[in-house]
Amino acid sequence: MLALRGYSRLIGYALLGLGVAIIIAPFLWISLQSFKFEIDILQGSWIFNPTLTNYTDVLYSRRSDFPVNIWNSLVVATVSTIFVLIIGTLAAYSLSRLKWNKYIAGGFLGWTLLFNMISPLTLIGPWYLIFREVGLSESLTALVLIHITLHMPMTIWLMMSYFNEVPKDIEDAAMMDGCRRIDVFWKIALPLVKPGLIAAGVLSFVFSWNEFAAALNLTSMDTATVPVAIARFAQQYEIQYGQMASASVLSTIPALFLMFFGQRFVVQGLTMGAVK
Repeated sequence: MLALRGYSRLIGYALLGLGVAIIIAPFLWISLQSFKFEIDILQGSWIFNPTLTNYTDVLYSRRSDFPVNIWNSLVVATVSTIFVLIIGTLAAYSLSRLKWNKYIAGGFLGWTLLFNMISPLTLIGPWYLIFREVGLSESLTALVLIHITLHMPMTIWLMMSYFNEVPKDIEDAAMMDGCRRIDVFWKIALPLVKPGLIAAGVLSFVFSWNEFAAALNLTSMDTATVPVAIARFAQQYEIQYGQMASASVLSTIPALFLMFFGQRFVVQGLTMGAVK
């Protein structure tokens, strides 16, 4: 019995290691290509002289707008995440604590689920027409509004699961002592769901940073984000593999940084419903 349990654990670790290798291998391969000259990449050489040429071309070349693209992505991801957290947290607290008509609350939550199932590609055409009519086409403002719309359902459901875990007795006791509802929310409920805020913020930022479809169709050269800039290294008659690889590596740094420090809260947030 003990031997069987040991073999099962060994098989589990082996499968886990295989899964990690499958996930990490593409990133390691791209990182390796980013330090090669173009000729070494095309020849598939494993032995080569490392170079930082691709990184300097991407960051400092006059032909490259990648620093501007990074700034655009930071602005869009940061602003949209802030608004998503503010609006989504207030909506989640309202649905969790206030007495809503069950049909209204259920209809709203059902609509968020339904909207989350719709592919963003089907909405790009209508979005383009709307933003063109209001004068926001090819602007960062349009992209921020789209990202807020796309990530709001996830934030509402995630924060609702956290607020539902907070005992109502704590808030009732505070209100009996004279606290207003807004004070209860700000001073009691919000600090208790801080892990949820971090998880929702990290997920929203990463999803916004990596969003490609809307950014590709609704931005111009001046407002393009990082994913669009990486795709443009593949031109009609030439594919700049080295610069594409180095730009891909650079684009993962903010997401990896956030996930490294917020992974515990992200895992907790994603498994909250399953634990319940």
